[in-house]
Amino acid sequence: MIPHPSFDTRTAPSVVAGKTVLVVADSDSLRTVIKLTLRTAGYTVVEAVDGEDAMALLDAHPAALIVCDLHLARMEGLCFARHVKAMARHRFTPILMLTAQSQASRKAEGRAAGVRAWITRPFQPSQLVDAAARLCP
Repeated sequence: MIPHPSFDTRTAPSVVAGKTVLVVADSDSLRTVIKLTLRTAGYTVVEAVDGEDAMALLDAHPAALIVCDLHLARMEGLCFARHVKAMARHRFTPILMLTAQSQASRKAEGRAAGVRAWITRPFQPSQLVDAAARLCP
């Protein structure tokens, strides 16, 4: 998956340089697309391969936003979201779920776990950048 060619970084919302986004996905290709999209928009990106890996990275790399896949090999996305929201230091860190799942029941589970936004794959890079800008202005 490659960022959509019509995505023009000149029209992307302005981003404060260095805002860190933690990307949690077990797919190398998905992490790469998210990383390239967010770095192009000016974000710093830290990558984790699953929820357990992300928990280990979170304190060392405080994030302004977490972008997470729903289905992960160890500690799936909603379980990870509940763990993050239970931590005082990260309670208010917005979580964006980026997944192929679009069922209303899964989205409701996400809201209950503290997920602030949900983007269904496939997605346009501009959707991700717009959501990131809204969630961590």
